[in-house]
Amino acid sequence: MMRYQTALAMAAGLLLAGCAAAPPEHFYSLSNGMGVPASAAAPPGYYIELPAVTVPQQVARYQLVVSSEAGRVDLLEHERWSAMPASEIGQALSLAITGELGTVDVFRAPTADGAPVYRISTNVQRFESAPGKYALIDAVWSVRLVGSTKVLTCRSVANETVDGGYDALVAGHRRAVTRIAADISKAVRTLASGASAGC
Repeated sequence: MMRYQTALAMAAGLLLAGCAAAPPEHFYSLSNGMGVPASAAAPPGYYIELPAVTVPQQVARYQLVVSSEAGRVDLLEHERWSAMPASEIGQALSLAITGELGTVDVFRAPTADGAPVYRISTNVQRFESAPGKYALIDAVWSVRLVGSTKVLTCRSVANETVDGGYDALVAGHRRAVTRIAADISKAVRTLASGASAGC
């Protein structure tokens, strides 16, 4: 009986030690610090509409997917996005663009009759993470005035050099989103002015 109780105590101790040794999970967001307007200028008189962003299937998961040598990718169980990458990128783009333009994203929200709305569609073709090397976002995006058939379609490739560590990697992706948002904002601003926009 004594040996049985001792074995039970040792098993419980090992189980508790195993639980204590489990590494903590870390959660990351791309939208932290995004969307702060550059100035207190008057609203521009138009809105934007940013529907859901699409991302490659291999990175459409909560875990960070990182690239290593020889084309290998690793799935990091304890380093996670706070939302799916498509949602993270979409929210970060929306906040960065509205902050840059001083307007509002009215996706799935009613607007006044006749108010110009520029619809921004975004297809992320590459979303690559290489800790200590780079954070890359390659996106094809288009801008169209709702109700018009004229569409401007462009591509932005933002490749940011990053230091080691996952905080630095996520910060690199945040800078990449900001660069793409600046390209899109420039196109929207040019179209809204009545001029011809290009990539």
